[in-house]
Amino acid sequence: MSDYLLEESPLSSGAIYRLFCGTICPRPIAWVSTKDAEGRTNLAPFSFFNVVSVAPPVLGFSPLLNGEGQPKDTIRNLEQVPECVVHISGETLVNEMNATSASLPEGEDEFALAGLEKIAMPGLSVPRVAAAPVAFGCRLREIVRFGDQPMAGCLVLAEVVSIHLDDAIWNGRHVSIEALKPIGRMAGSDYARTTDLFGLERPA
Repeated sequence: MSDYLLEESPLSSGAIYRLFCGTICPRPIAWVSTKDAEGRTNLAPFSFFNVVSVAPPVLGFSPLLNGEGQPKDTIRNLEQVPECVVHISGETLVNEMNATSASLPEGEDEFALAGLEKIAMPGLSVPRVAAAPVAFGCRLREIVRFGDQPMAGCLVLAEVVSIHLDDAIWNGRHVSIEALKPIGRMAGSDYARTTDLFGLERPA
């Protein structure tokens, strides 16, 4: 049994990262496209991600600063063009999504790296992944910064202004989990499938 008071016996950032990733899971994955002021697109996955509001519809995801304390292309792009598309890829595009997690030089296109077609997203200038079954077109509400040291987070709050849904996913009331095949991020290189579900009735 271990207890840690961080101000007296601090764990390293790397240890806290591994602890968070190993205990706060499975985590949904935001696959986010952005573009810079020159029109160059970027596509990257983030597993520090969830819904933060329904009315208005707002999503939140948190890119961490890199090992040198520098922001990732997603943050730099959002500061230049305050729009993004948050995709839910499902298992069918997991290899392409994983490919876009590669660290490329600034300005290089992850769409091209992963062999993904771009298509326009209604209401935005940032494109979406054509093959993605779900995509939320968003305008930036706010970026909250938690410091400038390596692995500090930048919380992006993005308001949904348009939605793309594959017809096989949504019947107007319910999402087909069988069609979407959502996945979750675990620790290290591991992912989780949602093929073993159970239900509980909420208390009155």
